[in-house]
Amino acid sequence: MPLAKKEVSLGSNSCDADTNPKQEKTSPVKKTQKTLFSFLGLPTPSTSRLDEDDIEKCETQTREQEPSSPDTPATPTTDKLNASLTSSTDIDGSSSEKESEEPTVGRRTLRGRVKRKIIISSDEESEDVVSSPLQKEAPSRRKKTKKNGDDEYNGDTCNEDSDDAAISDVVEESDYDDKKSRSKNTKKTVNKTNKTSGNLNSAQNKLKAFASNSAIRRGSSFSSTIHMTNSEKKKQRASDFKAKNEERYSWLQEVRDADGNLEGSPDYDSRTLFIPRSAWDKFTPFEKQFWEIKSKHWDTVVFFKKGKFYELYERDADIGHKEFDLKLTDRVNMRMVGVPEMAFESWAAQFIAKGHKVAKVDQMETALGKEMREKASNVKEDRIIRRELTSVFTAGTIVEGGLLTNEMSTYCMSIKESCPTENAPPAFGICFVDTATAEFHLASFLDDVDRTQFETLIMQTKPKEIIYEKGMLSQLSKRILKDCTNRPIWTALKPESEFWDANTTRSQIRMSRYFSNNQNTSIAQNEVDNEGDVTMIDNDEGNKIETWPSAIQEALKDPLMLSALGGLLWYLRSLKLDAELVSLQNFHIYDPICHNTSLVLDGQTLANLEVFENSLDGSTQGTVFQLLNRCITPFGKRTFKQWLCHPLRDIAAINARLDAIEELNTVPDFQDIFLVNFSHFPDLERLISRIHAGTCKVRDFLHVLTSFEKLTDTMEKLGGFANDFKSIRLKQLFESFPDLKPMLTHFNKAFDHEKAYKEGNLLPYPGVESDYDEIINRMAEVNKQLDGHLEDSKKLLKTSKIVYKDIGKELFQLEVPNTIKVPDHWQKLSRTQKVNRYWNPTLQKLIRDFQEAKETQSSVLKSLQSRFYQKFDAHYRNWLLAVKIVGEIDCLLSLAKSSLALGEPRCRPQFVSQEQSILEFEELRHPCFTAGAAFDFIPNDTFLGGDQPNMILLTGPNMGGKSTLLRQNCVAIIMAQLGCYVPAKHCRMTPFDRIYTRIGANDNILAGQSTFMVELSETSKIIHEATPRSMVILDELGRGTSTFDGYAIAYSVLHYLATHIGCLGLFSTHYGMLTQEFAKNPNIALKHMSCHVDQDRKEVTFLYKLVPGVCPKSYGMNVANMAGVPRQIVDRAEVVAAKFEQTSKLQDILTANSSNLPITTLCDFVYLLKSAARNGDSSKEIDGGALDNRADYKKEERYTRVLKTIIRGIKLM
Repeated sequence: MPLAKKEVSLGSNSCDADTNPKQEKTSPVKKTQKTLFSFLGLPTPSTSRLDEDDIEKCETQTREQEPSSPDTPATPTTDKLNASLTSSTDIDGSSSEKESEEPTVGRRTLRGRVKRKIIISSDEESEDVVSSPLQKEAPSRRKKTKKNGDDEYNGDTCNEDSDDAAISDVVEESDYDDKKSRSKNTKKTVNKTNKTSGNLNSAQNKLKAFASNSAIRRGSSFSSTIHMTNSEKKKQRASDFKAKNEERYSWLQEVRDADGNLEGSPDYDSRTLFIPRSAWDKFTPFEKQFWEIKSKHWDTVVFFKKGKFYELYERDADIGHKEFDLKLTDRVNMRMVGVPEMAFESWAAQFIAKGHKVAKVDQMETALGKEMREKASNVKEDRIIRRELTSVFTAGTIVEGGLLTNEMSTYCMSIKESCPTENAPPAFGICFVDTATAEFHLASFLDDVDRTQFETLIMQTKPKEIIYEKGMLSQLSKRILKDCTNRPIWTALKPESEFWDANTTRSQIRMSRYFSNNQNTSIAQNEVDNEGDVTMIDNDEGNKIETWPSAIQEALKDPLMLSALGGLLWYLRSLKLDAELVSLQNFHIYDPICHNTSLVLDGQTLANLEVFENSLDGSTQGTVFQLLNRCITPFGKRTFKQWLCHPLRDIAAINARLDAIEELNTVPDFQDIFLVNFSHFPDLERLISRIHAGTCKVRDFLHVLTSFEKLTDTMEKLGGFANDFKSIRLKQLFESFPDLKPMLTHFNKAFDHEKAYKEGNLLPYPGVESDYDEIINRMAEVNKQLDGHLEDSKKLLKTSKIVYKDIGKELFQLEVPNTIKVPDHWQKLSRTQKVNRYWNPTLQKLIRDFQEAKETQSSVLKSLQSRFYQKFDAHYRNWLLAVKIVGEIDCLLSLAKSSLALGEPRCRPQFVSQEQSILEFEELRHPCFTAGAAFDFIPNDTFLGGDQPNMILLTGPNMGGKSTLLRQNCVAIIMAQLGCYVPAKHCRMTPFDRIYTRIGANDNILAGQSTFMVELSETSKIIHEATPRSMVILDELGRGTSTFDGYAIAYSVLHYLATHIGCLGLFSTHYGMLTQEFAKNPNIALKHMSCHVDQDRKEVTFLYKLVPGVCPKSYGMNVANMAGVPRQIVDRAEVVAAKFEQTSKLQDILTANSSNLPITTLCDFVYLLKSAARNGDSSKEIDGGALDNRADYKKEERYTRVLKTIIRGIKLM
């Protein structure tokens, strides 16, 4: 048969042969042969070429594979393709192996001078199947990335460090010296033969990958595929994968939750995903493992551990690619990106910062560990590596130190609201936790319609994550949460099944045994002991099982509080955090108001006075917290914020702090020692919580131990000063400091700290842990056997030049000079020009023993680490107490340093205990403007109560400093009751119970409230709740409505505060006639902010000085002129204003109805007469709608006070 009529089929590519001698150079066979060998990276053979017999043989094999139907294309198998290639080149693989001495373990080969890696993958090889522990894998070679200094994850390259099955086969070539190889012709010939054989093996593997991945069909163009550029091949592969992926995951195009609800529907649950059974049946084992976890955490980015990398698949991969520019590739039938395991915390923090939840799935065993476990149990499980969801991270539940970016507390809050109707007062049950310190807070209260306590709590805590019962949170509460927080994560839980009610919560706590030392006891009942703690009693034996914290005992009495705890427990359980956090028993009852023990700063006051956030950009710049917080330890800063939320009210406690900071300022050496030793101190409060959870890294644990040693030594040094202190509080702190030395000594003697720090494992000293001693002896025995085998090999081969060589995961290779002949049953692994490396059956068994011993050692070390952590955690209360004491000393030093930084004049506030409230500030400055101010701040005096009027009616020009004066008095009160010096020459006061502020103008669109409505709602709260011990500031009340209505409301409120409640306060206004009404009222002083007016230039110079009297004008026209309003408009406004003053209807009415008695005196007479007529019923409306519910005071005392006011008013006429 003529050669030209034959068609050769290699794979699925056809080529024609031509026997015409004249056309030999350009014949199709030559072209195909040249192209094929070029593609496979082989030199085109000059002597070994495809002859007619070989081509006919290929054609015969191809025809045998053709289907009976001519319409069905044939796909030759890879094995037959390899056979065709082998026969056509006339090289026998097995004989070539012996001649060239190429290594043949697994599919690894070594040849040539240039290192190359050929990766062969297929769908079957990508199913993450466990490989044999002795299977040879190439060492990981990953490119370095400039980003974060971590390895770049190349999705096209196999994860060779994985303990899963051989996903790829690697052909690796080692170096040898070409110059020396050319020294002898015989060696040159052998090397050439070896290289040819190696090329053939490489070509076989490469052709197998080409045939498998390209899916070439009969009749397709071989040259069209083979001549595609890399970019074109990449695009083609991406296109093919996209089409296959869209078909395979078509059910993701219409996402549904586990209940079948479409995305976007009212009942849709974004946390779950519905996967059809038809799709589930098509999944590979690895896909099933992934989607089993992902379907329950659809709204979470899942980091899936594979070897030394964490991988993200499908939608998670798209997020990583779009938002973080991670390289997107395709693996295991899914889109995928990956990051190195060492960079997990960095990448997780970035995802969390973008508002994503992050789940971490870890490998729970190695391939060898799996095989050992199955061998011990005689149970052969799936060939897939076992993986489990180990943790879930959200913005409000971060526990890992590497993910925390803020030293302040980060709260996750659960809210249970009970509100019968929209306008009824709601009741709240609140539970919030700082997961970094495992500190829980429980609160319950009946709030007012405006939700004052709820708003205060939110302003104090600023939660990062909000858990609530779906459909049970009112719109007004949601509005407060949105206004007072910075884009928190919202999680709605299903009622009862997820957000537990009180009964379910109680039973779940009992069954979970959070506070039990014995987890195997029978179901128990609970009873309350004499100390108020809940004690669990075993029903069978009657023994005490566990004691519940007293805070939970309080929650058992309050269904709302207990339900809020239940909702939070369910959520923490879904994040795998409940046991490690709850078992610390760090529960506290939280009162956002603390009526009896502290100065109440509600949410409005915190905002208006800019205590924690400024009104400009929401940062801490210029706030009271920034001014006073000079703590240097993280736990000290958190404690100081709690102090600022709840300033003291008890005079003895305030003076105790003042004594402490006064004494600390006299001992600069104390501050210096504290600063030197505790600057940049680790966050021990958070770290001891991680040790309790068992998730603390070894190096962090060592850091904790060394830090506590440093802390103990420093407290001993500082204790020397404490002996001379007169401060009672400082003495108490040092006397209550626990003795930590015995515990620290135990850990110093238990293991080598330096070695543990270097190796990352707690390696106990001999005799400390018996099981560790046993495994060390076992390791020594195996090493001894390996050494003995090496000596035996030297004797067998009669040479001393044999050594062990470790290459990658292939340990203990016997390195033998290539001049020495070894037994035939030895297995060659690798070679260089001078040596060959082998394994033999005896050595393989010893290596297996060595690997099993190492695996057992690793398991023992993990157990030992847990045991050391448990021993540390057994003294948790002592560690925490030491941290709390240092934190309080840090806060006291912060107040001491802040007091010194106020400049002069400054003074220690004097507190007096008397029935009538007083407030005296002489030359008071705003504290936030004293440090580093670019201008001189004008001091002012404030005298209220006692012999002075209770209220100041303040007038002055716009921008004259009225609002600043109001704020600085309130801030000074906070500083004084916090235990700090104040920026004044003199300060004398009675402690206040609450500060009320009504400053600024804003509306509430969501609640349908106008600016004026919001203004009156806040004012109404002040009228109903203020006491004679309260401080009230009202800034321009009544400006949100018409002049007459606003004037009337301002007049009525000021009169009621001054005469009926008796509180202290400042009331600023622009109503000039208001000053005339209260000119002779003994409870109200008229003062104004002075200024100088240049009438010719129409300019106002603000003097910012508080002086007696009334400001004649507000000088609005002058301010308009300063603001750049056109002059003609300002002139016209002046004319209109002058005319209005002359023809004011209100002035005419007041003049026509003038009386010999002031209107305030007449109102007081009416009040007294009505009260007497109603027999002092304070629950009814009085004086045209004003309410008097001050039931705390006797009626007779109220009437007497009003009568005295009337008499003083008459005398002043």
